[in-house]
Amino acid sequence: MKDKCGIVGIVSNDISYDVSSLIYYGLYALQHRGQESAGIATYNNKDGLKDYCGMGLLSDVFKNSKINELNGSVGIGHVRYSKMGKPKEENCQPYITKFDDGFIATALNGDIINSSSIRKQLIVDGFEFESDSDGEVLCNLLKREKDKTHNIVKAIENITNIIIGAYSIVFLINDDLYVLRDSAGMKPLAIARKDDLLIAASETVAFDVIGAKTIRDVVPGELIHFKNNKINSYLLNFADSTKKAHCMFEYVYFARPDSTIDEKNVYQVRLNIGKALYKEFPKDVDVIMPIPDSSIPAAIGYSRASGIPYGEGLIKNRYVGRTFIMPTQEERELAVKLKINPLVSELKGKKIVIIDDSIVRGTTSKNFITLIRDAGVKEIHLLIGCPPVIAPCYYGVAMADKKELVAVNCSVEEIRKELGVDSLGYISLDSLVEAIDIPSNELCLGCLTENYPTEIPVDLIIDSKED
Repeated sequence: MKDKCGIVGIVSNDISYDVSSLIYYGLYALQHRGQESAGIATYNNKDGLKDYCGMGLLSDVFKNSKINELNGSVGIGHVRYSKMGKPKEENCQPYITKFDDGFIATALNGDIINSSSIRKQLIVDGFEFESDSDGEVLCNLLKREKDKTHNIVKAIENITNIIIGAYSIVFLINDDLYVLRDSAGMKPLAIARKDDLLIAASETVAFDVIGAKTIRDVVPGELIHFKNNKINSYLLNFADSTKKAHCMFEYVYFARPDSTIDEKNVYQVRLNIGKALYKEFPKDVDVIMPIPDSSIPAAIGYSRASGIPYGEGLIKNRYVGRTFIMPTQEERELAVKLKINPLVSELKGKKIVIIDDSIVRGTTSKNFITLIRDAGVKEIHLLIGCPPVIAPCYYGVAMADKKELVAVNCSVEEIRKELGVDSLGYISLDSLVEAIDIPSNELCLGCLTENYPTEIPVDLIIDSKED
């Protein structure tokens, strides 16, 4: 699974200060949220808006000192993995367009799930499009609503009552930086301060790397305007009052373990998941092992609760990029071995518990289990830190169509046999909610229950069934 993007916004009260390098390092801390493309836009009073983006990792896009050309005291940045909008340079963010006497740049984490119908209406209204990204839809929608209201805050409020979805957004309107979180709080967003810098980012690790102090999470439904070293907050009025629905997968898989999201430490949540797995599935084995990297804290939690030693049986090659574009099955199997290599000395003859964060299609899990089995283990007990995924995500998580989800088509016992493990256990939904320590009615559990926090457009449901 892939999340859709990480965002950063920074403004300095000193107009001679250049924020681009700090945006770069903040995005580096968020690289796990998107590896498809990267971009930064900045503004200074002399040159106006400057921007640069490209396909690939942040370090590849901003090589040859490109970052030094983006001088400005305010700016936004973005790392992307696409779910809506094709992976091409025109869809890189921040998305830039002319606005009044200047420019507007937007960077988005999430999905506007009714963007298709909004786009059609905007075309009828006379707007033209150069990309198929949600960013351009937002830009044109903001221009339309600003022309109606002549007030940016009111225009953004109008937008929130038109768009449906999960989103955290940074808007750069000339030298004004605005940040917005959806009314359900599905996508994470926090703010921080460093000297006379004010900062917003998808995760608190972006603040840590640049030495900023976290102030707080952006409240669901809150618009913030950073200006004159002040945090101006607006709680927007929503036509449909959406309940809080924080994405549970941020805690299970997406976020870095050293992040804190909505006042919950991600590492501690994953430790709790491991402890809960031991409570539900106690096993008499020799060693507890994770599928690296996101499952490491859960495996440690299981080890601590059980007293069984923690060990590493799979060594991850962290220098391997994305390898899904492999034309033959032989090459795909080679790619798995290139990413993960079994440590035979720690596996041979052992009874082991392997902990993974989730099973979606089941193909990746099967490949890992095959590697472990071939290393000569005696028993494999696979425990999963997330209940069975039975429905697609419509909110910016590139998961799978429903028909591809193994838990939709197979029972737990059938999945166990298909994977070739001695036992298989999923954490219960109640235990997961307890581990996160947020009430279930304030979590988005749509992919586990098919109960979504917002209305899902009919065309998305049809497309999901037909793909």
